[in-house]
Amino acid sequence: MITFPNAKINLGLSVLNKRDDGFHNIESVFYPVQICDALEIKTIDESTCKLVLSGDAIQGNLESNLVFKAWKILHQKYDIPGVHCELLKKIPMGAGMGGGSADGSFMLKLLNSHFKLNLANAELEQLAGQLGSDCPFFIENKPAFVSGRGEHMERIDLDLSGYHLHVIHPNVHVGTAEAYGLLSPERRQQDLRVLPRTPIEEWQSTFHNDFEEVIATQFPAIAEAQKSLLNQGAIYAAMTGSGSAVFGIFKEKVALEEKEGWRYFEGRI
Repeated sequence: MITFPNAKINLGLSVLNKRDDGFHNIESVFYPVQICDALEIKTIDESTCKLVLSGDAIQGNLESNLVFKAWKILHQKYDIPGVHCELLKKIPMGAGMGGGSADGSFMLKLLNSHFKLNLANAELEQLAGQLGSDCPFFIENKPAFVSGRGEHMERIDLDLSGYHLHVIHPNVHVGTAEAYGLLSPERRQQDLRVLPRTPIEEWQSTFHNDFEEVIATQFPAIAEAQKSLLNQGAIYAAMTGSGSAVFGIFKEKVALEEKEGWRYFEGRI
């Protein structure tokens, strides 16, 4: 069986405070976009997950990969058989697009279907929460206002299907811990709950990513990429997550001027 884990973008991001458990409380709007990896599994006789990786290089060892961890969770809880798994990476790593989280959550859904476990989405979301803070989002994979560590979700009515998406990854890697270390959380500066009711033409002056200013100071290429998207007609351009990818939403399909060394992605919204 095969599936295609997709990325997400953050439409605004507020970092509210640091929690006692070391994580941060955030608020954001997560929106799924059709920039995808490919994930395929086959049952094997051995009681393990044999993971073959291709495409973009993935850091870390096998047991730290969320695809492997997803199999391990279901193997321990439901005694599912071993699988041979192939993962083709297209979503850039360390980009704030949730690629690793999507892979783990889609693996849970794929195993659920393949082995006919008949797990409801609510249970899959609970299991996905063991993989990472934003993993539960990818179970239903629909636009949501998120809070807490990113695990609390409220579905929202937001449809951007008539727009075009361009993403620039400006060849820099921003680690999540590094990004949070640069930030000094402040009181809420924006109300992202109203974003779905706000005309998209007003988003650029109304909503922002709290990480943008501090990250762009350390990595000027991120600010340059955002400016490039706006200069070429984006209605809204922002860094996603804790970086380093920057996306632009356009009314019409455009051919971007490309800069050497940067990576460019185009996907359906």
